[in-house]
Amino acid sequence: MNYVPGTASLIDDIDKKHLVLLRDGRTLIGYLRSIDQFANLVFHQTVERIHVGKKFGDIPRGIFIVRGENVVLLGEIDVDKPCDTVLQQVSIEEILEEQRLQQQAKQETDKVKMLALKDRGLSIPKADNLDEY
Repeated sequence: MNYVPGTASLIDDIDKKHLVLLRDGRTLIGYLRSIDQFANLVFHQTVERIHVGKKFGDIPRGIFIVRGENVVLLGEIDVDKPCDTVLQQVSIEEILEEQRLQQQAKQETDKVKMLALKDRGLSIPKADNLDEY
């Protein structure tokens, strides 16, 4: 096999099942259908997988276009390999509720940390401001 530079190396991966981790933390699973020179990706039969603790849920998303700059990780899924996961699949409603509770708890702990830092005269810049630099 010859080395192909850049996104052209993904041509061999078209029509295979992939997992994509996005910059915003979302995880997508789907069949890679198309790529371009900017590493923009088109997925078919895509699901968004949400993990909370030992549970996960899949939300069907259909055809999904991902801008190349938002891809953190792209990996092929071996569909022939048996699944030996310890995670429990739950319904969409249940995983969304678990995710909401997890985010709520994180916000409360972050608020306590910010107050403790503020009492000591320190501050942490918000994540939204970091993208500007």
